[in-house]
Amino acid sequence: MSDVAQQVPLVNYLVLGETPHLVAHECTSCGARFFDRRNACASCFATEFRTVDIPNEGELRAFTIVSQAGPGIKVPFVAAVVDCGGTSVRGNIINTEPDPEHVTLGMAVRLATYSMGADDNGTEAVGFGYEPA
Repeated sequence: MSDVAQQVPLVNYLVLGETPHLVAHECTSCGARFFDRRNACASCFATEFRTVDIPNEGELRAFTIVSQAGPGIKVPFVAAVVDCGGTSVRGNIINTEPDPEHVTLGMAVRLATYSMGADDNGTEAVGFGYEPA
């Protein structure tokens, strides 16, 4: 039996459950997608949005291997931009060695979630990243 009473996503656009996935706000006028809340579209200034699911699979489009970070942040890690069916997602590449032998432009990746820790009440924070597919 797990000591986790409940799980909460680190960001509000991560949907947990049987099949975790990301959701975005899509402009109903031009189709631009945003992960944060918007009053108006940054591309066309329209004000109507719908919620859309983002594919869990994607292609690594850009990355950097971070070797220096603030106190308490483990380095090295890979910060990346992943193209998920035409939607750019910023996230870390996880579950692989953070070096150029294991992380390459164009590689296929898939969404993965991980525990960021739990509080004394058993509430677990869940983050996301992308791992090699």
